[in-house]
Amino acid sequence: MNDSEPIVAGYDGSHEADTAVQWAARLANRRKCPLQIVHCSLWPVITHNMEPVPGIAESGLRHAAESVVSEGVARAHEVSADVEVTTSLVYGWPAENLRKLASHASLLVVGTRGIGGFLGLLVGSVSLELAATAACPVAVIGPVQRPGGPVVVGIDGEGWEATLRYAATFASQTQASLRIVHVRRKHDGHDPAQGPGAREMLDSAIRSVRNTTPGLEVADVLLSGTSVAGTLLSATSDAQVVVVGSSGLGLVKGSIGSTAHAVLHHAGCPVIVVRHPKQ
Repeated sequence: MNDSEPIVAGYDGSHEADTAVQWAARLANRRKCPLQIVHCSLWPVITHNMEPVPGIAESGLRHAAESVVSEGVARAHEVSADVEVTTSLVYGWPAENLRKLASHASLLVVGTRGIGGFLGLLVGSVSLELAATAACPVAVIGPVQRPGGPVVVGIDGEGWEATLRYAATFASQTQASLRIVHVRRKHDGHDPAQGPGAREMLDSAIRSVRNTTPGLEVADVLLSGTSVAGTLLSATSDAQVVVVGSSGLGLVKGSIGSTAHAVLHHAGCPVIVVRHPKQ
């Protein structure tokens, strides 16, 4: 995590985007890094007539898109008046544009934009695609804000070190405690948390955090359940953010894996996906 790199936030004028850009502004202020607000307009896909209506001031699709950008800046400054904000107005598909613009960012922040209440799924297709394909970590900002809660990170059998490092640094920057959760899957009524070797990963994780981020308040939780994602979520009811890793090994190219996918859909608080694809 390089704090000199900007945080990039997508903004489309929606309520969800308001929440996301303000979350990003607060974090940029803490990190003392720039915030880049990006609005992706789809109007050129539909029409080439972007100019003002003759005789009507401040009209036209181009002006409307520019107004959305200005609104995003205003929303950021409402919560962090001193944060350095730059803007980009681009045309075309949001996921493609945001992925390109965030190629050198420390974090890409987007809102949920899903259909709330539909089978409990809250995350839209653009957010999911970016979580699966962006080069940097992606934060998907849900409706619940718990600024005083812990940072919860889920670790599993492989590739967890990078996810843990990111979560520990994020917790330190936000002056939060860190809760490390490891879930063992139950099979046929057997509780693997009670078996030999169940604590080694968590003990190693705790040692790593204490070596790299001294002074950080850190706790560990070992759980078992039939659903890894559901069991992990049971430990996040007070979390300000949940950090999950993804190896990008889902059945569909570019997917993030079942656990990260489920956590994104069902965690009400912000979720950060840290990708570590296999080479």
